[in-house]
Amino acid sequence: MAVALAAGCTPDASGAGTGTGTGTGTAPAPSSTAPGTAATPDSTPSSTPSASSTDDKPPSPSAPPTTGTPASKPLMGEGTETEQVRELQARLRQLDFFDRAPTGFYGTMTAASVRKFQAHRGLPKTGSVDKKTWQTLLSVTRKPTADELKPSTTNKLDTPDPRCMTGRVMCISKESRTLAWMIDGRVVSSMDVRFGSENTPTREGLFKVEWKAKDWTSTIYHTPMPYAMFFSRGQAVHYSADFAARGYAGASHGCVNVRDRTKLSALFDQVKVGDKVVVYW
Repeated sequence: MAVALAAGCTPDASGAGTGTGTGTGTAPAPSSTAPGTAATPDSTPSSTPSASSTDDKPPSPSAPPTTGTPASKPLMGEGTETEQVRELQARLRQLDFFDRAPTGFYGTMTAASVRKFQAHRGLPKTGSVDKKTWQTLLSVTRKPTADELKPSTTNKLDTPDPRCMTGRVMCISKESRTLAWMIDGRVVSSMDVRFGSENTPTREGLFKVEWKAKDWTSTIYHTPMPYAMFFSRGQAVHYSADFAARGYAGASHGCVNVRDRTKLSALFDQVKVGDKVVVYW
């Protein structure tokens, strides 16, 4: 049985670290008053305050006066994951600065797109979105539509392989990196996919769904493979958290990764054992 091979798909790298620290304290200075002797106030207090106490905010010789305009606080930057980031990406896409569907996650690709926009508009090329960058973007774009914010697929669908034009089939194009769920030649749904690396390529050809597992875990890498649909000696279509987080910066170990969990969940419910799978260039 090819179950063992199925695990070689998407090992999600994870790590945890722990750190410890120790605090040190300074013992209070001993009293200069001899034991048994009470401290007494100065017998002749000064009537003139010292120079250092004549101003509520004395100047600091080590802190030169601030010059220039302080940097604006970023509204969004790398690591931010919000619906505002999704809108940012959709607006950048309207201007051809962002070439994929909005994800809501501000990663390196979004930062690069922001830098291009900032350079084009004569703004500081920080790669982060401050108030000035955001207001400038709003002024040259329109409010994104619902389809622009959450399009059906990031990548443009390829022309279906002839083998995809009949029956029920997951039509998977390596050229466009898309999966189209088709019934009798009609596209029902589509989604982005990622394939194996050069050393562990995803096999091409005509296959069929051999078995399904909603909550499968890799037997090699011990990582989750939700909504797995196995089609070729352990290779499967399944959701990949790594693909969702890193995009095409990574690769699978042969499986067909999907990053849209919601779409794949719906597809998993529709696909039956025995349905065709076509993987082609």
